[in-house]
Amino acid sequence: MIRTDAEYRNAQEKLQQERETLQRQREQLEEMDLSEEEVERALEPMISFRNGLREEIETYERMRRGDLSVLRDLQSIGRWLIGARIAKGWSLSRLADELGVSVQQVSRDEQNEYHGITARRAQRILDALGVRFRLEVEEPILEDEESRETAAT
Repeated sequence: MIRTDAEYRNAQEKLQQERETLQRQREQLEEMDLSEEEVERALEPMISFRNGLREEIETYERMRRGDLSVLRDLQSIGRWLIGARIAKGWSLSRLADELGVSVQQVSRDEQNEYHGITARRAQRILDALGVRFRLEVEEPILEDEESRETAAT
């Protein structure tokens, strides 16, 4: 996951290099009189890597625009918090200052996508970023109307 502008620039450069390498590799394989299917099979790992890198770049660009996906489960809150920081335009250093922790701490946390974060800590980050957060339950806990009526009495 791309987390900083420097990582973003490096990823863009890497993507351009991968495009050029892929084109050269394709030309070399075609010169070997391989069928189109054989060429594609040989290039599949490179294409897969390039597509993954392109997806990471696109995700970072969406985050910078503030286009954060809906948080569907608490497992993905770490990625969402990183996206919120990116959307806010804050560096790791700025978030660290607001939280009163070291840049290294924030960097480690983000590298691990805040794995195992507590609710209290997530709330501190949301507060620091000035993000209001609303949790909405889609599936009712009780399965039917009769169970709800019984529970209400």
